[in-house]
This record gives sequence, structure tokens and C-alpha cells, in this order.
Amino acid sequence: MSKVILGVDPGFSVTGFAVLKHDNRQAHVVDYGYLKMSSTKTLAERTGQFYDVFKQKIADHAVTQVALETSFLGKNPQTFLKLGFLRGILYLLADQHKLTISEFAPREIKAAVTGSGGASKDQVAHMILRMFPKIAQLGAVAKQDVTDALAISVCGLWADQRQSILSR
Repeated sequence: MSKVILGVDPGFSVTGFAVLKHDNRQAHVVDYGYLKMSSTKTLAERTGQFYDVFKQKIADHAVTQVALETSFLGKNPQTFLKLGFLRGILYLLADQHKLTISEFAPREIKAAVTGSGGASKDQVAHMILRMFPKIAQLGAVAKQDVTDALAISVCGLWADQRQSILSR
């Protein structure tokens, strides 16, 4: 049975996403990109746009699992709170479509992809581009959001495979 993992790096300006399909012991990227939301739109409009886009991605690709990065409280508590809205939408979509959802700490994602939990975003991007060379044409603006989403997808895939092995 194939697994289709939607990895999301949520952000209110730019949200990176990637869809990995795993079948016959091989994973390949079926979709990737970013959602850019206008800061001139209201919070309600942006969360609605986010919901619509990811509801469609789930339907278009027959997603079986959602993977995302755990949030951390940075310098701005309002940003942390607003990211919670986007994460809540992903949880709602997972429930509506009966999908599993996984969360990974930033250090866990970096360690899984690069071998070091302290890796830089550039190091993560470098490893992702080595794993999936066809996406090397990404533009500089979207590069980190998209490569972060791909790294999150890879984590979701590997965690699922680990769980399958442990439950045998």
C-alpha cells in the first residue's frame, strides 16, 4: 500500500509544502511549492485561504498522513499564537479526512536529514537537494520554505517506516 505524506512548514507570509509518495520501497516527490499569503488580507481571509489550499492538496494527492514541525515560542508571542491557527487547521483537516498527523521538533528534523540537530537551514536545503535533485530549480525566496517542508515530509516518512517495523 502506498503512503502519501503532506509535509507543511506553516507561516503566515509563506507556507512551504511538499507531498511525498512512498510505494514499492521508493519515495518520490509528487508536489511541492509554497503558499504566499498577502499581509493586506485579514487573518480570517488568510486562514480561509490556507484551509482551502491544503484541503485541495489532500484531495488531489490522496494524502494519507500530515507531517509538521512543532512550534516554538520565539521573540514574538503573537506570531506563535497565529501559527497555532494554521496548525489547528491542519489538525482539523487531518480529522476530517481521517489522516494521521505527526509533529517533529526542529532539531529532530535537522538530525534526521543531515545527521546533526544543530544544522543550519542551508545544510538542510543542501541535503534535501541531494536527495531530490529535480527540485534544484527552486527560486531563492521559496527555497528554504520548500526544502524545510520536504525535510518535514521525509521525517514523516521515516517515522512511519520506523513505526511499521516496530509494530511487526
